[in-house]
Amino acid sequence: MGRSRNPRRAAAAVSAVEETVDGGLAQLLPDPDRDRAWTLLIDGAPQSHVDLDDPAYLSFEYQRRLGHVIDLAAPPGKPVHAVHLGGGALTLARYVAATRPRSTQQVVERDASLVQLVRRELPLDPNARIRVRSTDARAGLGKVPDGWADLVIADVFSGARTPAHLTSTEFLDEVRRALKPSGVYAANLADGPPLAHLRGQVATAAARFGELALIADAAVLRGKRFGNAVLVASDLPLPLPELTRRAACDPHPARVEHGRPLTDFTGGAVPVTDAAAVDSPAPPPSVFR
Repeated sequence: MGRSRNPRRAAAAVSAVEETVDGGLAQLLPDPDRDRAWTLLIDGAPQSHVDLDDPAYLSFEYQRRLGHVIDLAAPPGKPVHAVHLGGGALTLARYVAATRPRSTQQVVERDASLVQLVRRELPLDPNARIRVRSTDARAGLGKVPDGWADLVIADVFSGARTPAHLTSTEFLDEVRRALKPSGVYAANLADGPPLAHLRGQVATAAARFGELALIADAAVLRGKRFGNAVLVASDLPLPLPELTRRAACDPHPARVEHGRPLTDFTGGAVPVTDAAAVDSPAPPPSVFR
């Protein structure tokens, strides 16, 4: 479908969609600048952005950073086996399908009514090999065969917080079990000063993976504001030079921390276990204004 000459006018003519789902009030708002593009909000918190005409377009900065990880997880265009913990509007699954055709993907999204809304209003390409399970993320991960995944992406938020049982060493043991020996794990994390959650998550991943990197805005890493950080982990060396270049050239530039600076960043934080795990901190109200 071609672009209209006046995207703002075309988008304005499309009504927003509101529906109560398991997680709260879901809103699909038309993008005034792109035809057939939508932003998903849950209880006012932005969750996803999808462009049905261009699924390779990633609007949110953290999704672009995860996109860089996806791009570098295998040679360009090579199909992969991917697991997405947290679905939202299925933005990243659509991205993988568009950039790596013939990939096989499993999406685990607990909110069944949200999945129904997204499938109805933002339909998937029927040729995309995307299977969606409506269950808890950790339970769904447990159904993935041993050593199946090239890529596991965790982007799970409930009430704008990551549930405690997705932050522990035991959870990462399940991630490792599902990954191939060459596989990559990436997680979208959110935290603000004093960054105790983020430091603990880095320490937890370091207890289970040999190679780590953290991608985030410099102000977030310095504890100046609340924001997102993408944690990347593998047992094989990560493509750090290219990851660093892409993050620096992003419309919202980010730093990539790794090695000794990343170890120093943890500040002596200890790995999180199931027994001690808590939900990630709630963002301040100002984040969504």
